[in-house]
Amino acid sequence: MTSRLNPYIAFSGNAREAIEFYQSIFGGDLTLHTFGQFGAPDPAIADQVMHAQLETPQGYTLMVSDTPPGMSHTPGDNITVSLSGGDGDELRKAWAGLSAGGTINVPLEKQMWGDEFGQLVDRFGIPWMVNIVGAN
Repeated sequence: MTSRLNPYIAFSGNAREAIEFYQSIFGGDLTLHTFGQFGAPDPAIADQVMHAQLETPQGYTLMVSDTPPGMSHTPGDNITVSLSGGDGDELRKAWAGLSAGGTINVPLEKQMWGDEFGQLVDRFGIPWMVNIVGAN
């Protein structure tokens, strides 16, 4: 098996909502396990996400979890998710979905290096970069 790098995003009680939102944009197969399924004794977190993984048809893998009590959670400070490739239609569709309810920091438009690029923060506070390689 080859190694791979993918984002793992921590949330504060809304990981299920976030990963289902991402699945609505990218499609794919979602596996989700709660703290309760693994025997967490605290009923307050039993339904929260211990681990979820989304495998998309495009080859993206997103992993998420809820931050358990006692661990710090600072959204957006240490992760940016980057999507890049040559399928402009697919990436523009992802941009449109991710930007809904979010904040666009850099509009998705042609940049000096020739690609179409944009940056946004989605409605869950997660920063995203989208780069369409060689866009006309």
